[in-house]
Amino acid sequence: MTSNSDPRAAQCDLVRRMVLAMPAARTLGLRFTRIEPGTTEVELPVADAFCFRPGQLQATAIFAAADFAAVSAAGTLLEPGLVNATIDTCLKIVAPAQGTTLRARGRVVDAGKHLTVCAADVYAVDKHDHETLCATLLGTARNVPARA
Repeated sequence: MTSNSDPRAAQCDLVRRMVLAMPAARTLGLRFTRIEPGTTEVELPVADAFCFRPGQLQATAIFAAADFAAVSAAGTLLEPGLVNATIDTCLKIVAPAQGTTLRARGRVVDAGKHLTVCAADVYAVDKHDHETLCATLLGTARNVPARA
C-alpha cells in the first residue's frame, strides 16, 4: 500500500498506474508484484498468442517484460513532473522462456538528471514457481518533462 504523504511511494504508485494504462501492458496481461524506489517486479502470463511454439514465448514478449521492469524501476526515482522513455537497450536471451509465467525484476544501475541506466533479469516460471533465468536486459531511459 502506498501513502500519498510519502513522495517516493506516490511516485511508485504513479509509475504503476501509468504503465498499466498502456495498451501493450494490458494486452500482455502485465501486472506488478512489487514496486519500490529503484526496483520493480512484473509478471505476465505465458499466453499462446505470444508463443512461437506451445508454451515458449517469442523474444518480443520477453523484451517487453524486461523493458517494462527496467524502465519502471527507473521511473520510480524520477522527480515530480518528469517521465521517462526507453532510448536504448540490449537484451540477451540465455534460455527458452517456457513455463506458465514470465517474471522480470528491474533495477536502477545509475540514476542521472537526464538519463537513467537500468537493468532487468527475466525468469521463466513453471507451475511449481521454479524460476529459470531466460534473459537479461541493460537499458537507458531518457528523463523528460511530462506533458500537461
